[in-house]
Amino acid sequence: MNTSDFWKKQNPDTPLFEELVWSRPENKAQAGKLLIIGGNLHGFAAPATAHNLAQKAGIGTGRVILPDALKKIAGSILENVEFAPSTPSGSFGVKALDQFLIDTQWADGVLLAGDLGRNSETAMLLEKYISKSGQMLLTITKDAVDYFKDTPALVLDRPNTTVVLSFAQLQKLASSYGFDTAFTFEMGLVQLVNALHALTEKIQAGIIVKHLQNILVALNGEVSSTFLKEDVEMWRVETAAKAATWQLQNPNKVFEALTTSIVS
Repeated sequence: MNTSDFWKKQNPDTPLFEELVWSRPENKAQAGKLLIIGGNLHGFAAPATAHNLAQKAGIGTGRVILPDALKKIAGSILENVEFAPSTPSGSFGVKALDQFLIDTQWADGVLLAGDLGRNSETAMLLEKYISKSGQMLLTITKDAVDYFKDTPALVLDRPNTTVVLSFAQLQKLASSYGFDTAFTFEMGLVQLVNALHALTEKIQAGIIVKHLQNILVALNGEVSSTFLKEDVEMWRVETAAKAATWQLQNPNKVFEALTTSIVS
């Protein structure tokens, strides 16, 4: 198969699927509800930034859940924030599951934004949450991805899921999943596109990764690449917030929505 059959190249200044831009909801009440989960006692920049960027991307309503260890610090800083039980070290504890599930019922989509820290109890919580979250639209990024490096099928075989990850995280997740092509930093763009095409024909989740100054979107064997004119320091958080917003607003055109979100 020729790469032109599944590879779309998007100009950084012009959305490839421009019709999605013109058909966006004009009323905030119809623009979707996004639940953002993240943070630990030592940092909550990722969920806070994701909330701000989702607002700029046009989400109708955003809500953030942080560990309750952050209540004194973040309670007066963030709007639309709720707090869930934390461990003694300040990460989410397993008792946060009920709060996660209640707010998931409210939301149209969920973003695991990261800054979760490393905690075995948080790992158990996320595994239970993924198992109980049903078919909810889910976007995962930053260190939230690392929690599934030993159980990659939980997210890669989950429908309605988008994983925004670094190239190193892609290497580990694909290898742990048992994918037979190695992702290497020496890969050229064409090689990477072919590998992402093959991987996403086997899995249900979508993949967004940055390599060689391109952001690549892959879903169901389709791949798009967008050349970055300048590097973005927090590209995973920014990309995930926009991707989550566009995906929940265009649930029937997910590949197109994810691709468009890169230049929105």
